[in-house]
Amino acid sequence: MIFLTVGTHEPFDRLVRVVDEWAAERGFGNQVFGQITKNATYLPTSFEWVANLDPGDFHDRCHAADVIISHAGMGTIINVLSIGKPIVVLPRRGHLGETRNDHQHATAQRLNGRPGLHVAMSDDDLRRLLDRMVDEDDIGSGPALARFADEQMITAIRSFIHGV
Repeated sequence: MIFLTVGTHEPFDRLVRVVDEWAAERGFGNQVFGQITKNATYLPTSFEWVANLDPGDFHDRCHAADVIISHAGMGTIINVLSIGKPIVVLPRRGHLGETRNDHQHATAQRLNGRPGLHVAMSDDDLRRLLDRMVDEDDIGSGPALARFADEQMITAIRSFIHGV
């Protein structure tokens, strides 16, 4: 199953449209489920969707999915990587009016290449990644994020705080 989520605060019609068109072209509509927000103006026709999910349902959808497609919001990225699932992100862009600035673009650039995180910087990149995922079964997941910071980071923070 493929789980599409755009977060809970604002719609991301471009992402929903690309996934909807891709799912229709590939005949994968029955394998995609989307959470698209209540303010979405583009409503998908090829897959089942809801406006919002409660946290428990979101958690269940993430765990059941083979891959998650999302905006480049840190909350979603951290949640997905913490359970060791692969995530494909398309950042919202400020100049397209999808968000107030390009913070998601900067996040995607910074995290690009991390195991399990696959970044699409354009609609065409997203289609290519999804095609590769299906055709080559080549969207692997990385190791799940640790629940706590590693000892080296904890030591560095303690040293900073205590002036050691």
